[in-house]
Amino acid sequence: MVQQGQIDHLLQETGQIMPPPALVQQAFLQDHDAAYKDSMENPEAFWEGVAKELDWFKPWEQVFEWTYPTFKWFLGGKCNITYNALDRHLTNGNKNKAAFIFLGEDGSERVFTYGRLAQMVHRFANGLKSLGVKKGDRVVIYMPLSPEGAIAMLACARIGAVHSVVYAGFSVGSLRGRIVDAQAKVVITADVGYRRGNEVDLKGICNETVNDLDLVEHVVVWNRKGAPENPQPKDVDFDQLMAGSSIDCPAEEMDSEDPLYILYTSGTTGTPKGVLHVHGGYMVGTYYHFKTFWDVKDDDVFWCTSDIGWVVGHSYIVYAPLVAGATTVFREGAIDHPSPGVFYETIEKYGVNVMFTAPTLLRMLMRYGEEYAQKYDLTSLRYLTCAGEPLNPEALKWTYEFICGNGEWGHIVDNWWQTETGGPCLGTPATIPVRPGRVGVALPGAELDIVDREGQPITEANKGGLLVIKKPFPHFY
Repeated sequence: MVQQGQIDHLLQETGQIMPPPALVQQAFLQDHDAAYKDSMENPEAFWEGVAKELDWFKPWEQVFEWTYPTFKWFLGGKCNITYNALDRHLTNGNKNKAAFIFLGEDGSERVFTYGRLAQMVHRFANGLKSLGVKKGDRVVIYMPLSPEGAIAMLACARIGAVHSVVYAGFSVGSLRGRIVDAQAKVVITADVGYRRGNEVDLKGICNETVNDLDLVEHVVVWNRKGAPENPQPKDVDFDQLMAGSSIDCPAEEMDSEDPLYILYTSGTTGTPKGVLHVHGGYMVGTYYHFKTFWDVKDDDVFWCTSDIGWVVGHSYIVYAPLVAGATTVFREGAIDHPSPGVFYETIEKYGVNVMFTAPTLLRMLMRYGEEYAQKYDLTSLRYLTCAGEPLNPEALKWTYEFICGNGEWGHIVDNWWQTETGGPCLGTPATIPVRPGRVGVALPGAELDIVDREGQPITEANKGGLLVIKKPFPHFY
């Protein structure tokens, strides 16, 4: 918890960092205040306009219904997020465009075009069907950050199954608790993951977790090291399952309010809670903010340093970038292995234009020193965004100077959200000044307030309080 002394220190930061003029001129959202006002005064028309940019099997009959505490978006609408993430790009000129550029910790590279990715998702989705997985079934994914992990997520969504990704660093107890709570009939895992040159025995953890769980019928294994010596009775080989399946799997027509995924909170403040996001609203909201807050253009390369085990990886490695037709870089393993220069080398080699990372990573780069940053050409990096924890002024200013070239080519901003919101609520858009120590302003769709513990609004600065979301937006859980 942030202490009063920290708040007082941050309030002493009175300077501003202006966005580069070129960034402002090219920004998709030129007038944040007008967009925010529109989203508050005309929320249904605002979000309906965004939804019309995407493909629906059947249009909605009503944009929004709210009977406290329940709400629904795009009532009667039929869609599937994977249709917008994959199918529409096969006919709009993106078929041969890179969707994913995956980097292994060992320096290996694999590129997946939209056409290739669609084929693999179709095959794996049909493979899941052959195992008896159907609409509404739950599937737990215990995978390292990898194209195969993303393919598993997309394949589940394709057939209407509800995926629940468990971070591949979690223990037997954490994995087991989530499998049981979700009542998952299939678990998808890998034999190993890699971090700092070491193997992580994911299959061993999975075996200990599921061998005595009768509710788990199959364990699909991505065998990265080749055929296993001692396969378990429930095991199914990931690649063989895909290879033996048809290349054509039509997207299941889903109601806008049908579940897309369950993602459990970390459990740091109590028992992990399953947060459920749905196909329609989540698709619309995350797409909007990817396009406007992250300001990703058609020919940009986007890099998110999160993991599919977290909501950031769901929203801004897998779903929103694909729906928007972007090219996304992601990398397995530690960002400073095998050397502290890996971060900068990746930006230079792939011409990364927009990034999403965490302040912890920036503070780590600070400790290594600016000499690493100065060895590489970082001028492609137009926009760097942070979330996950407070972005302290020292890290912001260091990054602005040594990674963003003092604004000569790049800019750095903060944003805030959490698992339940699916996407950002607060942030500093590309066109407004950055105030170190402040996350920014409310973003379009987010009606917020600060209240005391009795629920009364706090109107004076530096009085603490609780941030509350007063009205749901489409990507809210």
